Amino acid sequence: MARDQGLDLVEVAAKANPPVVRIMDYGKYKYEAAQRDKESRKKASHITVKEMKYRPKIGIGDFNTKTSKVEGFLLEGNKVKVTIMFRGREMQHPELGRKILDDVADTVKHAGAVEVYPKQDGRNMIMVLGPDKKAQAAWRAEQESLESEAAAAEAAAASVANEPVEPAADVGAVDSETAAE
Repeated sequence: MARDQGLDLVEVAAKANPPVVRIMDYGKYKYEAAQRDKESRKKASHITVKEMKYRPKIGIGDFNTKTSKVEGFLLEGNKVKVTIMFRGREMQHPELGRKILDDVADTVKHAGAVEVYPKQDGRNMIMVLGPDKKAQAAWRAEQESLESEAAAAEAAAASVANEPVEPAADVGAVDSETAAE
């Protein structure tokens, strides 16, 4: 019967009594399954892990630069592994590394959240930050409201500057008649 229609006889459930079969175009079925798999892979999100390395004696300028990079990575949707590298006697003061990691987490809290809390791993202290979509949305809404308020204030200042200014009454001026007396 399947050969008459130019289709295939496909076994669906072999363990059933009697076995269940289906008449179908198996090549078309395989093709459609491959297309569904391809679509699902397109929709899957690929999160990469970026790494940023700090030192315990980092300067404020370097800290700000590296932390802004971390913020950018989080806003792009990447996870960030923050590493504090200790050398020599710096190993005696892990609290300095912990303070830097806490400062990084606090600075980028609008873009991401701590996924793996700081832990010592040999000569390194590691923390992993992940993007936080809710915090990012709230931060963006706040930024937009601040921008709209600034634009409204600028527009109000511009409209005040364009209005003609009437001369104020001269308080210090003396009437010529009263001056003659």
